[in-house]
Amino acid sequence: MNLNIFLGIMLPFVGTTLGAACVFFMKEKMNDNVQRVLSGFAAGVMTAAGVWSLLIPSINMSESMGKLAFVPAAVGFAIGIVFLLLLDILVPHIHAENGQEEGPKSNLKKTTKLVLAVTLHNIPEGMAVGAVFAGMLQENSTITLLGAFALSIGIAIQNFPEGAIISMPLKGNGEGKKKSFLYGMISGAVEPVGALVTILLSAYMIPALPYLLAFAAGAMIYVVVEELIPDAVSENKSNIGTIGFALGFLVMMVLDVALG
Repeated sequence: MNLNIFLGIMLPFVGTTLGAACVFFMKEKMNDNVQRVLSGFAAGVMTAAGVWSLLIPSINMSESMGKLAFVPAAVGFAIGIVFLLLLDILVPHIHAENGQEEGPKSNLKKTTKLVLAVTLHNIPEGMAVGAVFAGMLQENSTITLLGAFALSIGIAIQNFPEGAIISMPLKGNGEGKKKSFLYGMISGAVEPVGALVTILLSAYMIPALPYLLAFAAGAMIYVVVEELIPDAVSENKSNIGTIGFALGFLVMMVLDVALG
């Protein structure tokens, strides 16, 4: 693995870790409006990334199929949605923002369920980073090194508030600052692992790369619609979450177009 790929797949994890470190100097509870803005921002980043960094490259890679170039993107996107839906149903977890418990009943600690919720959220982000770097490695690819880093940087930026969003409730639930930070950091560890696995798989399934890109897009959009947008516009206070979404979308779009 060369240095560029290592840095690229580690950046999102660094963002989560730095965000989790907020537990050492922030108040006991994050302001609700701030949390809505951050959820909206994350949703905007992931939506823009799904379109510019994943779906469009997937379609461009399939241009030899002519009018059917949309097929890999459509199929991969649908499978990504179903994959996250199944994980959401099968894995017990609690959303930190609203305390809603989902998945099968289990005797797992509340802390573990909180961490699992964010871990599920981070899986598609790791796969997305791995997919774009795998695409960059492919000969005659439309994905450039800077374009791959644009996605990695964008996800790292939105992971910073996510790290805080998971570590702060853990501290509020009675966990110490160090343990809350550790749990928050661990929730982001799945991203470089997911990225690396995706890169390794793509090396043996080059024709499937457009499907992998779209798969990651579908998984990310599922998280946006199922979790982030409801959190951003909860309690009939949608304006501030909408502003956060717009900012996140613009940041990711600018990064992808300027660097890609």
